[in-house]
Amino acid sequence: MGVSARRVAALGECMIELSRRPDGLISMGFGGDTLNTAVYMARLGAPVDYVTALGDDPNSDAMVASWQGEGVGTGHVLRVPGRVPGLYMIETDDRGERRFLYWRDSAPARELFVLPDSPALIEALEGYDLLYLSGISLGIWGERGRAALFPLLDRLRERGGRVAFDTNWRPRLWPDKETAMRAYDDMLRRTDIALPGVTDLRDLYGDADAATVLERVRAAGVPEIVLKLEEPGCIVAGDGPDLEVPSERVATVVDTTAAGDSFSAGYLTARLEGRSPAEAARSAHRIAAVVIQHRGAIIPRDAMAEFLKPQS
Repeated sequence: MGVSARRVAALGECMIELSRRPDGLISMGFGGDTLNTAVYMARLGAPVDYVTALGDDPNSDAMVASWQGEGVGTGHVLRVPGRVPGLYMIETDDRGERRFLYWRDSAPARELFVLPDSPALIEALEGYDLLYLSGISLGIWGERGRAALFPLLDRLRERGGRVAFDTNWRPRLWPDKETAMRAYDDMLRRTDIALPGVTDLRDLYGDADAATVLERVRAAGVPEIVLKLEEPGCIVAGDGPDLEVPSERVATVVDTTAAGDSFSAGYLTARLEGRSPAEAARSAHRIAAVVIQHRGAIIPRDAMAEFLKPQS
């Protein structure tokens, strides 16, 4: 059975992305884990809105315009006068592995749930059928933001909405591991579709291997789990037997920046279309394989032409 959602919202932060090109020059774009997923979902034909907070500067204007150009809904993007979005720089090695440098401490997205317009936003989010967020989202919002988020998720699920969560663990966003583990535990108990990474939860909890990670997420009561393995592939776990879904190896990996984000987009979109979890995982692998062969978090549209759906 598919997710069967009519309205989808991705919540989190988009930043200015600086990337060093092979010639040494710096190119500028926009990126952030849940934003990347939202863009790829829109390209795949899913009805998705992006929910965040931005400033009132030209870069914030350009972000909103670019999302609208991708078919992502922007009706719940809060704007904060006098503020600017965060910024990050990507540097990649000769194997395509990336290193990030961040400037985001005063970004308005961190205050998404504690701004003057936040109560109206929270009320609007309760009407969605699927909310998608990540461990990065949890980290940037802090204790005050999570105190508003978790009751929102409870109310949404009580009326039949669903929650998808990608574990994306970034230690620098948290004061300590104990705080992070409590937040992740609370989040997983409110999750309907979990997209954990073995590396994420091994590093956070000290889990020994994929089986331990899978059991941890299952014990939290998550009914649908897609465990992303360290080697190419994933394990789909739900009502039936666990199923490992391998991914074909990519000969030339250029940039792994949005590999997991695009995988999440492919998986969730396929589930929205009614495909089985295993079919959704195979589709997600194919999309991620294309994305990692190009530089930047959001690759050119024509690079994934075989997957594109017409914008409504």
